[in-house]
Amino acid sequence: MDMFIAIVLLVIGFVCLVKGADWFVDGAAGIAEKLRVPTLIIGLTIVAFGTSAPELATSIISAVDGDASLAVGNILGSNITNILLILGVAAIICPLLVQKDTLRMDFPVLLGASVLFLAFGLDGEIARWEGLVLFAISMIYTVVLIWMALRARKKETIPNLETHALEDPAPETAAKGFKGWYERMKTRAWFLSVLTLVGLGIVVLGAQLAVEGATTIAVEIGLSQRIIGLTVVAIGTSLPELVTAVVAASKGETDIAVGDIVGSCIFNILRTIGITSMILPLDFESAFRIDGIIAIATAALLAALAYLPGHKIKRWGGIVMLVGFASYYVYLFAL
Repeated sequence: MDMFIAIVLLVIGFVCLVKGADWFVDGAAGIAEKLRVPTLIIGLTIVAFGTSAPELATSIISAVDGDASLAVGNILGSNITNILLILGVAAIICPLLVQKDTLRMDFPVLLGASVLFLAFGLDGEIARWEGLVLFAISMIYTVVLIWMALRARKKETIPNLETHALEDPAPETAAKGFKGWYERMKTRAWFLSVLTLVGLGIVVLGAQLAVEGATTIAVEIGLSQRIIGLTVVAIGTSLPELVTAVVAASKGETDIAVGDIVGSCIFNILRTIGITSMILPLDFESAFRIDGIIAIATAALLAALAYLPGHKIKRWGGIVMLVGFASYYVYLFAL
């Protein structure tokens, strides 16, 4: 019975994480538009934060509850899953074109962050000062991203975000039912504020349920929190990225798929581990060293595929990544 309840809690937790992040992004992005913040800045900050909010909430709650292995495993597992599984699937759906800015800046930052994460953990703990370093780098990275984006668009016209652009749709084109009501309500500042707070609250609740369920399952079936964090929790908290990448690839918006995944992996390390370890130093058990090396190798594989002539991750590259993902899981459960 305990196992059944744990599985139910885990599933409900993942649903809350995905839906809460979705509402949080809708609300926060809507408020930003009301304040006439450029959509590009919204994408680089709010949306990036929203898609990695499940990892952040889950890691913080795990650490506070004394489940540091679940927190560390969640981040390492999420990054490995994001690249090998999610981008692997997306590349098979549609070859992924990689933008020059991603090649020049994002891949080096991802590789550097992955190496730094492992280096900080080699002594068995990620201390508060190390978390502060990671978080500070994430802030610098965000500022540079925004500066580069604004510089690139300096001569372009920022989309008009006047109030009339947010008015209710015409009766003949307005959606009906709940969807139509939801779209209309999203034009109201008070509703956007409530949506943001409710979404954030649901993310936190989902994280609590997911951590409790995952911990119970680990105890019941004799798996370590490390394995649960690297697999079940990692995949669950990566669901927003999975949905975003697959939908983007199916629509041919491959740069969104790659950018979202790479950005999420960077922020998982720099921001999530940074904030979590500043709150409470994280134990980094010796078994995570291999996972850290695999995470670095995963990032290097993605970069290698992207730097090939044409700067496109082709379908065969996606197959290679999926084979790598399957091999990693064989390694985990063969121990």
